[in-house]
Amino acid sequence: MSTEKVKNFLRIMEDRDLETARAFLSPDFRMTFPGGVSMTTLEELIAWSKGRSTSISKTFEGFDEFQAGDETVVYSTGMLNGEALDGSAISEVRYIDRFIFRDGLMVDQQVRNDLADVLPKSALN
Repeated sequence: MSTEKVKNFLRIMEDRDLETARAFLSPDFRMTFPGGVSMTTLEELIAWSKGRSTSISKTFEGFDEFQAGDETVVYSTGMLNGEALDGSAISEVRYIDRFIFRDGLMVDQQVRNDLADVLPKSALN
């Protein structure tokens, strides 16, 4: 059940439908990206990502879901594709995201990917 929520959330975020995406999130939601960049709102994510790329989409390769006490953990793996700020293609960049759900809502998202290998250094600050 949470795996479907992750799939839907990620697709909704690709469409930048923040209002719909917020319905998936707990009030104490936190997301952390490579380099220790941590945010608590989707608006922060959008503003931060504007300095990194013009578009990013995910090709899903797999999902793993399990219970850990009162939490459900979902791992999503796959590839990132899109366009860097300089117009160059972002293609087949590995990612793995970990989502934690409590009471049916997402409380945490941990993002790991290899974008640092393809983006210009100026976009990584």
